[in-house]
Amino acid sequence: MTVLDEGAESKATIPGGTKIDILDDEFNDSPIEQVRLTVPITDDPSVPALTFRTWVLGLLSCCTLAFANQFFGYRQNSLIISSVSAQIIVLPLGKLMASTLPTKQFRVFGWTFSFNPGPFNLKEHVLITIFANSGSQSVFAVNIITIVKAFYKREMHPFAAFLLAQTTQLLGYGWAGLFRKYLVDSPFMWWPENLVQVSLFRALHEWEIRPKGGRTRLQYFSLVFVCSFAYYIVPSFLMPSIGALSFVCWIWKDSVTAQLIGSGLSGLGIGSFGLDWSTIASFLKSPLATPGFVFMNMLAGFVFIFYIVTPINYWFNVKDARKFPIFSSRPFVFTATISHVALFHGKAIWQMWKKTSSAAKEQLGDIHTRLMRKNYEAVPQWWFHIILVTMICLSIFVCEGFGKQLQLPWWGVLLACAIAVVFTLPIGIIQATTNIQPGLNVITELVIGYIYPGRPLANVAFKIYGYISMSQALMFLSDFKLGHYMKIPPKSMFIVQLAGTLAASSCYFGTSWWLLTTVKNICDPSKLPKGSPWTCPGDEVFYNASIIWGVIGPLRMFTKHGVYPEMNWFFLVGLLAPIPGWLLSRKFPKVEWLKLISMPVILGATALMPPAKPVHYLMWFAVGIFFNVYVYRQHRAWWGRHNYILSAALDAGVAFMAVLVYFTLQSKGISGPEWWGQDSTDHCPLAKCPTAPGVKVPGCPVL
Repeated sequence: MTVLDEGAESKATIPGGTKIDILDDEFNDSPIEQVRLTVPITDDPSVPALTFRTWVLGLLSCCTLAFANQFFGYRQNSLIISSVSAQIIVLPLGKLMASTLPTKQFRVFGWTFSFNPGPFNLKEHVLITIFANSGSQSVFAVNIITIVKAFYKREMHPFAAFLLAQTTQLLGYGWAGLFRKYLVDSPFMWWPENLVQVSLFRALHEWEIRPKGGRTRLQYFSLVFVCSFAYYIVPSFLMPSIGALSFVCWIWKDSVTAQLIGSGLSGLGIGSFGLDWSTIASFLKSPLATPGFVFMNMLAGFVFIFYIVTPINYWFNVKDARKFPIFSSRPFVFTATISHVALFHGKAIWQMWKKTSSAAKEQLGDIHTRLMRKNYEAVPQWWFHIILVTMICLSIFVCEGFGKQLQLPWWGVLLACAIAVVFTLPIGIIQATTNIQPGLNVITELVIGYIYPGRPLANVAFKIYGYISMSQALMFLSDFKLGHYMKIPPKSMFIVQLAGTLAASSCYFGTSWWLLTTVKNICDPSKLPKGSPWTCPGDEVFYNASIIWGVIGPLRMFTKHGVYPEMNWFFLVGLLAPIPGWLLSRKFPKVEWLKLISMPVILGATALMPPAKPVHYLMWFAVGIFFNVYVYRQHRAWWGRHNYILSAALDAGVAFMAVLVYFTLQSKGISGPEWWGQDSTDHCPLAKCPTAPGVKVPGCPVL
């Protein structure tokens, strides 16, 4: 990131090089160069935002995505439809409504209302997309409802289940309200992923003259979208193997060691690569939306953990590693997050805290913050406080009432809330500046597993109140920042997010309850008819976690009575790890790259493994470093105009083709041609074999 010099001229340039005038002699003083290159610095507060079209298309998008994602989430070949699909589809629908609905104005109790206030505009489109975001995000409370009814074969009161779904989502809204001053209004909290959305909105709505010898942003988006859409038929249907090509395994077909080294899905991935955008972006998000310095941190952590620590532990057979894999980076991340944020951001947070309680707070922020304060009323803080207090009370009622079906006592709810409120700010700072969110799920499972062992439902309930509510808060804050960039009235954002969350939670709950009560033996493959799709693969993972952390418990794994007591030392390692980098940055303040060292990102580099595999990481690094390091530095003008649009177009093309293939082919049992490339593996069958002598595994040689 680049900070604007104080002596910069009071001019602004939007992507494409067009000079624009800014009222009141304002200039683009955003301290983040990527934001200056992408986000417009103008606003028209007279443009209607929360219109009839917004409500109709927004709720339709929200409920459709919620129903579809939950419905297909129970199936063997699950399908996740992202909000980018709705974002593109609603544009022609909005314009159709603008051309057909009556423009007559109605007056009700002094309030003027119209079904059609004018042309379909960007602000309506943004709010509809916020609705769609709510519908596309999973409601993890549904996983609890599913494992209670389908796996543990217990009854659950429907009202308790409904409240569980609502409280876990809306509790995050309360946390978001507490920290929006620091994570939204601050110009340094720039939420990189939102710049992809900003670029797409501008490409779809802003009129521009085609550059000589070039293309407009909309033309560029359309071209890449069509190419991405057409190409994805290859990895999704014709040749799934193209997602992971591990040529080392093709050369040494009978060598366990070679395949262990070369497999991109089951080994170290040396030489493995993939030619599929979903391989690159499915687990680690789009690399085009991640800042360049993050790749350097992630790459350092990935190489150290995956290519140094893991092979040493494996080949020296530490803890019988050649029989059982032992690897987890998250105990590092938990304490490293606290330490890193306290050292590198503690002073800034404290200064912001003091400024918010004084008149000086009105001077804080960049041009985007000033425009928002000038043109719109802020959301009163007590709105968030009411939601927060209400949700905490309802959460305790859900856990203590209904015969204590969830096993979690009132103090467990309060402890989970304490974890969420403590970590929302530090993890939010990391996500808002790096596009990486360190996970708290294992930590919450660990804490309640120590304190309250032997209660699997209490464990998962504690996890969703502690971790998922925090994750939900960060999603709300990210959407608030998107609205901040696009100059959406804050009160309209509040209403849309609240309504979208209520609607999405209700649809997710209703869909799951309907299927759980109507599909016989759902989630039980041993009792389902042959070929039945209702196997619930995602919920099985959630159920297994409840057994591992709730029934077996960390006391049997990480204490002196367990197998891995040494793991506890890594909490101390994580706490101390950021200190050397911080000391070096203080001693050498002119060395800018020292300030970009992020130990939570380095130590959490492999936190998504599994389910992410080496090939996903390697391709993510390759694409990200090329575009956000090389292209960003050497071809800044091209990067500023095309990078984020490229990301949005690739995502959209894959999303639309995935939906099309699913509904037209896969849902009807039609598969691609039977040939070598149809195998969804990387043709490294021996990579999963143990290397310890004498171990017998079907399909593997005995060494």
